[in-house]
Amino acid sequence: MVDYTNNVCWISNTYYVHIDKDIPKYNHARYESEITYYQWVPMILLFQALLFKVPCIMWRILTASAGVNLDKIVTLAAETQYISPDDRERTIKHIVRYMDRWLENAREYRSGCFIRLRQTISKYCCIVCGKRYGNYLVTIYMFIKLLYMSNAIGQLFILNEFLGTNYNAYGLEVLSHLASGEEWDESARFPRVTLCDFKIRKLATLQQYTVQCVLPINLFNEKIFIFIWFWLVFVSILSSANFLVWCYTMIFRQHRIRYLKKFLRINECYKSELDKKMAVKFAEQYLRQDGIFVLRLVGKNANDVLVSEIVLHLWNHYRNKPLFKHANQVSDDNSNV
Repeated sequence: MVDYTNNVCWISNTYYVHIDKDIPKYNHARYESEITYYQWVPMILLFQALLFKVPCIMWRILTASAGVNLDKIVTLAAETQYISPDDRERTIKHIVRYMDRWLENAREYRSGCFIRLRQTISKYCCIVCGKRYGNYLVTIYMFIKLLYMSNAIGQLFILNEFLGTNYNAYGLEVLSHLASGEEWDESARFPRVTLCDFKIRKLATLQQYTVQCVLPINLFNEKIFIFIWFWLVFVSILSSANFLVWCYTMIFRQHRIRYLKKFLRINECYKSELDKKMAVKFAEQYLRQDGIFVLRLVGKNANDVLVSEIVLHLWNHYRNKPLFKHANQVSDDNSNV
């Protein structure tokens, strides 16, 4: 009955009792230390991989309806580092024209007190968001960042339920053993020798057996889940820090304006009082939150030199638009008076 015993104990759950302790007499005491995960480790690893992929899939789905192809902009920006100067100039002009058309198409041309109220609220928070309010990309990006952070932290609790042990403190216990110099022969979470109960029918009677089982797969499971614990903690810390940094850089109005002013000063477009006034309108009325967000993505994937050139071209586009050009002339006349 050896093959039968091996198969039964593999598909049914085993339980762990330390070699120095007596086997509990009652079944409920045995069930308390039951091990139920080892058959399902490949499935839980695939499920974890899917959870990490879900935010990326959601990002692609949500940005597909944003009215702008972010992949195209970022790819073209990254390619400018490896092409000839003439091609680079043409690519930059193409990016600027594409962004200018997108910014104009995403503008709200309707009027009304409620629309103005929603636009005002959208400048300072992401509660009110939409493609016409200039904060759609920022809102969904922060939502995806929050998903990544929640996913990394939540998987620690998912594994805690899956393994049926205090997995949240597993890595700390490993570090404690290593720091104290204790031998790490076997973990109660991933035992290699367990016990299995099963019954065999013989004629009209049932005979119950308790046998020792060897789980060599736990030798690998132990190392895998040690690595996963440290990896999830590392990713959780980085995701949380990155989320807070993006909140600071994108949500606060003054930080967005300061980001644009830096490039305008580099291009010597921030000298007169008129330039200073128009720079604020350039950030809040023309680029808005989504436009500045796209510039930050370009800077992250290419470099700030390219962002500086794009900002200069967008600034010239903004100054040459009929509506803003007229406003500039009026401001100049008033300043002369």
